Amino acid sequence: MDGKKIHYQRAGRGRPLLLLHGLVGSARNWRLNISFLASHATVYAVDHFNMGESERVPGLDASLAATADRVAACMDALGLAEADIAAHSHGGAVAMMLAARHPDRVRRLILFAPANPFCDLGRQLIRFYQTRFGVWFARQIPLAPRMLKATALSRMYGDPSRVEKGALEGYTAGLRVPGTIDHVLQIVRRWSVDMGLLREALPVVAEKPTLLIWGDRDRAVGLSSARELQRILSRASLMVIPGAGHIAFEEMPDVCNRAMQDWISSPLPAEQGFSPAKTSAA
Repeated sequence: MDGKKIHYQRAGRGRPLLLLHGLVGSARNWRLNISFLASHATVYAVDHFNMGESERVPGLDASLAATADRVAACMDALGLAEADIAAHSHGGAVAMMLAARHPDRVRRLILFAPANPFCDLGRQLIRFYQTRFGVWFARQIPLAPRMLKATALSRMYGDPSRVEKGALEGYTAGLRVPGTIDHVLQIVRRWSVDMGLLREALPVVAEKPTLLIWGDRDRAVGLSSARELQRILSRASLMVIPGAGHIAFEEMPDVCNRAMQDWISSPLPAEQGFSPAKTSAA
C-alpha cells in the first residue's frame, strides 16, 4: 500500500468483514474468532502500520483520522468497496472515525469496548505516559519479564484463568520491533485531542447500524461510557457479557462469535430489529 507493506490474514468466503485490533495488539488477537467467522464472511484481520507484523514507517501520522484514512486505503488495496467492521478498544475508535470520514465504506460496526470520549477510566495512565518518566517507562516495557507482561494481560480479563496459551504473544511480539513504542507514544500523546475530534464526529456515525459489546468487568473502558455512546449512536444495540473483561472476544469467543455472526447475517436494523442474545458467564 503506497509502497509500504501491511500484514493481514484472510479467510472464508462471503460479505467482507474487516477486523481491527486495539492498541499494542495485532491480527493474532482474533485467532479464536477467524475460523468461525470465515464460515459466514470473507474475513480480513489487519495489522495497522507500525504494529504487529506490518511495516514500521518512521514519522507516521498516528491520529485517529489518519489511521482511519489508511484503513480506507487498505480497503482500496484489497478491492473492498464496502465492509462490515469489527474492532476493539483503540481500534474501535478508529472504526468510528472511519465510519465518519468514509461512511460509504462501512456497512455495519461491531465495537468491542471501543475507546470513546465518555470514558474516565485510564485518564491518569494516559497522563502518566505523557510525562518524561512515563515515556522512559514505556520504552522499558518490551524488555520487561514475560511474567509481568502476562500479569498485565490478565488484568484485561474478567477471569484471568481464561487467558489461553498464545494470547500474550498477540500483544507483545511486535513490541521489540524498533518504531512500535514510538508510534504508541504518538497515539497516547494526542489522546485527548483525538477523543475530542471523535466526539465531534459521532453524530455522523449515528445512523450506522452498530453492535456494542462490553464485558461488565472491563477495567480499561468503563461500561458506563457505553450508555452515553449508545445514546448518541441511535441505531446501536448494546450487548453486555457478564464476567467478561476488556477483551471479550478472546475471553469468551463462543459467545462473541455467535453475536458477531448473528449481527452481520441478520437484516439491517432498518429492515428488522436486532436483539443481541442474552449471555451469562461461562
